[in-house]
Amino acid sequence: MIPTVFEELGGEAALRALVDTFYDAMDREPQFAGLRALHPALLSGSRNKLFWFLCGWSGGPDYFVERFGHPRLRARHLQFAIGVAERDQWLQCMAQAMASCAIAEPLRSRLLTSFAQTADWMRNRSEV
Repeated sequence: MIPTVFEELGGEAALRALVDTFYDAMDREPQFAGLRALHPALLSGSRNKLFWFLCGWSGGPDYFVERFGHPRLRARHLQFAIGVAERDQWLQCMAQAMASCAIAEPLRSRLLTSFAQTADWMRNRSEV
């Protein structure tokens, strides 16, 4: 049987570590200030929502859907101005988190490709 991405990552503990590393970097590093500005002062809710979403998305427990229904990612993010800069900061921050968590290739590249497609689809403002 082919393992799920959730299993390849190492399950809930590894996915939680990835999400926490992502948000720690976003909160701490100046190059992610634009991305950080889109989030509330306290990041605990954002951390949980991304963790819950990624669990189900990667083939693990469907925590997000159980709590909130269908993810409707784009609709849930329309209230935030997401352009190329925000997309790129999110991807850079996630790439850095995956490297810090020692997610091995080729899984890291597969994830980054999927994240890039989704992040680009989330853009809702054009650059001027």
